[in-house]
Amino acid sequence: MAVSVRIGESRRIEFSASELTGAVGDSITVLPIVVALALLTEISLPHVLIAFGVFQVVWGVWYGLPVSVEPMKALAALAVAGALSYAELALAGLVLGVVLLGIGYTGALSVVKRWIGEPVIRGIQFAVGLILLETALSLAAEDFMLAGVGLAIALGVVTLGYKNASALVVLGAGAAIAVWTSGVPAVQSPGLPPVPALESALTWGVADGIVAQFAMTIGNAALATSLLFSDLFDREVSADELSGSMGVTNLLAVPLGGIPMCHGCDGVAGKYEFGARTGGANVLLGIGYLTLALVATGTLVAAFPLAMLGVLLALVALSLGSSVKESSDLPLSMGIGLLALVWNIGAAFALGICAHLLFERYRRGA
Repeated sequence: MAVSVRIGESRRIEFSASELTGAVGDSITVLPIVVALALLTEISLPHVLIAFGVFQVVWGVWYGLPVSVEPMKALAALAVAGALSYAELALAGLVLGVVLLGIGYTGALSVVKRWIGEPVIRGIQFAVGLILLETALSLAAEDFMLAGVGLAIALGVVTLGYKNASALVVLGAGAAIAVWTSGVPAVQSPGLPPVPALESALTWGVADGIVAQFAMTIGNAALATSLLFSDLFDREVSADELSGSMGVTNLLAVPLGGIPMCHGCDGVAGKYEFGARTGGANVLLGIGYLTLALVATGTLVAAFPLAMLGVLLALVALSLGSSVKESSDLPLSMGIGLLALVWNIGAAFALGICAHLLFERYRRGA
C-alpha cells in the first residue's frame, strides 16, 4: 500500500515499501562516515544526525525527488585522517556554503566547469579514497581479529549479491558489539550543539580542504546529480539550483552542530537502486536519523570497535576510489590522487587543473 502526496504540478512524495528500502541507499555512505567522525573527532553525533534528518526532509519535500544529503567526503576524509580539526571542518563548511550559494544565485557554474576538468574531479575522488584507505588500515591494525570478522561479514554480504549494502551490514555488526559492551542506550536529549573555535581555524589545512572539496562538489554533487535527475526521473533540476540548496544547507546546519553536506550523485543512485522514486524516501530517512539521534550517546559511540571501523572506512574508500577507472585521462587522475596522498591535496588539485588545461590545449593544437 502506498500513500502519495502531490506538491505542485511536477513534484510529489510517496510513502511505500520501495521508498522505505530506497532510503537505505543514501545511508550506506552517510552512516559509516559520520560514525567515523564521531569516533575520531570532536563532532557531536546526535547533532550531526539531527542536521541530516532535518535536511533530508527539507530537500525531499522541496524537490519531490530522492535527492541525496550526505557528508562532503573530501573534508570528512581529511578530518578522519586527523588533518582537519572540528573547528577547521566547520569553517570550511561555512566558507563553501557562501561560495555555493553565490554560484547558485549568479548561475556561474558553467564558467567554473570550464576550469575543472573531469579527470581532475576523478583524481580528487581517488585521492579521498586513498586517504580514507590509509586511515582504515591503521585502524584495522589495532585488532586484526575484529577486523577479520568485519571483513568476513562484508565478503559474505557481497557473495550473497548485496555489494552496495556491505558497509551498512558491517556498521550494524559494529553497533551490535557496541550495544553488547555498553548496554542498551537510553533515550536522551542531545542538548545544545558544540561551538567550534573558528578564530583558531584559519589555517592552510582549511584552504586545502576547501579547494579539494569544491572540485568534488561541483563535479559529483552539482553537475553529475543534475544529469542523474534528468536520466533517471526525467526532471530538470539545474546544477546551479543544487549548488544553491547546498549553500543554504551548510550555512544553516554547521552553526547548529552539523557537518558540511552536499547532494552527492552516488546517494541519488543508491536511493534509486534500492527502490526510491520520490522525496518520500527522504522523509522516511530523515525521521530515522532524528530517531537515531535520541539514542546516539557518547558511551555507545565510544564502545564501537575501531578495528571494524577500519573495515567500514576501507569499504567506503574502495567504493569512492574505484570511480577513477571512469576517468577520460586515467594517468592524470591517478597522478593527482597519488600526489595528494604523499604531499598535499590542495596542491595536487591546483597542479591537476594546470596539467589538464595544458594537455587539452596540446590536443587541440595537435
